[in-house]
Amino acid sequence: MNLLRAASLVSLLTLASRITGLVREQLIAATFGASALTDAFQVAFRIPNLLRRLFAEGAFSQAFVPILVASRTQEGDEPTHRLIDAVATVLAWVLLGVSVLGVLAAPVLVWVMAAGLPAEGADAAVVMTRWMFPYIGCMSLVALSAGILNTWKRFAVPAVTPVILNVCVIAAAWLGAPWLQRHGWPPIYALALGVMLGGVLQLGVQMPALVRLGLMPRIGLGATAFGAAWHHEGVHRILRQMGPALLGVSVAQLSLLINTQIGSHLQAGSVSWLTYADRLMEFPTALLGVALGVVLLPQLAAAQASGDASRYSALLDWGLRLVALLALPCSVALMVFPTPLVAVLYHYGRFSATDVHQTVIALMGYGVGLMGLIGIKVLAPGFYARQDIRTPVRIAVSVLVLTQLLNLVLVPWLGHAGLALSIGLAAWVNAAWLLKGLLGQGHYQPRPGWGAFLGRLLVAVGVMGAFLAWAQAGFDWMAWQAHADGRVGALALVLGAAALIYFGVLHGLGLPWRTFIRRA
Repeated sequence: MNLLRAASLVSLLTLASRITGLVREQLIAATFGASALTDAFQVAFRIPNLLRRLFAEGAFSQAFVPILVASRTQEGDEPTHRLIDAVATVLAWVLLGVSVLGVLAAPVLVWVMAAGLPAEGADAAVVMTRWMFPYIGCMSLVALSAGILNTWKRFAVPAVTPVILNVCVIAAAWLGAPWLQRHGWPPIYALALGVMLGGVLQLGVQMPALVRLGLMPRIGLGATAFGAAWHHEGVHRILRQMGPALLGVSVAQLSLLINTQIGSHLQAGSVSWLTYADRLMEFPTALLGVALGVVLLPQLAAAQASGDASRYSALLDWGLRLVALLALPCSVALMVFPTPLVAVLYHYGRFSATDVHQTVIALMGYGVGLMGLIGIKVLAPGFYARQDIRTPVRIAVSVLVLTQLLNLVLVPWLGHAGLALSIGLAAWVNAAWLLKGLLGQGHYQPRPGWGAFLGRLLVAVGVMGAFLAWAQAGFDWMAWQAHADGRVGALALVLGAAALIYFGVLHGLGLPWRTFIRRA
């Protein structure tokens, strides 16, 4: 299997997810505007979404994949199938109980999340929370299926599933909302139906792939089956690993919550400007960091389970070189070419020139830390693959404290941009700390040639950055607001030319491209 091709496939599908997600947000804004009912939907959707990030994609995946890979490598397929069945049985029954409790406790959950909602919004949020809460059950089983498929090097199906959710919500806003309105229901409820349908379809689309591999989990029914699954040693190992992993994911969510609270006390619009900038930053973070993390974790876990320290180190080296090759130009682009990026995406309607400027300075703050943010996606799996989740968690807790100390210094000086810059600088510290740990423990030994490699990158990115700075200053991107097609076309031409310049200079400097064509 070609790892570069696998990572490229995951990146392409992730790009489709981000684009459809952007269309989803734009359509919701155009269809429903901003009101108490749209606030109600955002609150209702945030509840299962938060649990999904904590328990499904986060803590569960980090604990499950390394143990699954180790079982397959060390014990073979049959014991691994039994582990999958046991985990699926426990997960299914626990999720059923959690979903029932969530539906019953919806009024309490809505009050905890948003006590300030007006009565109309609070009532609608309770209804939509009850409709959407089983989404956490679907997504946890999706995380189980994705972990299995990624371990068996079937990356495409798990990567495409987020697109399904976006398409379902888009269809719900476009087709379902008018239908509900004709039948006397609030049209905003269509979004909740779209989310739930998306969760079911995301789970359903993975089943044929599991069946083809002979890995479809068998969920045991009844108390006896649950008891046998609960006492499986692999289930307890996953639960033990999930504890620190859950703390680690919670730290990230807590950091986001604190920054949102700080932003809400700054100039009006600060939270929105940060959100818009974050959406732009998510493109390279997801395309590079998420794709590399998804592809590398099973490979690192397999190398660790088989005792192949050389291959383990080589995989980390390959991932870090790819981060440097692709993330560095993205970071420079966010810092020297932010105005065209923000203007082309957002500068329409009520989004003013002031909004563009304020989003730009936030985006530049995020751009400072982009390399660190993406590097973490490669370095942290280096610990997860060794079933060492505690070390990244301890680092994450320390970095959370550092982020808030940076906020004390930077926010009074830079406002909302200080929040973004604090995250960026702290990401560098986090990545450097993880790297130091892997080097200090002897798990990663850099291969020769890093000096010449970085020298070539700096020359190429310097030439590219100079071109982008000229392109930003040489055209009045804001004045093209009324000519959307022309502005989009100009942006595509400039970015395409920048990519050609960057890779062309690297090729002229003799970059050994074969270094990145790695097979597992």
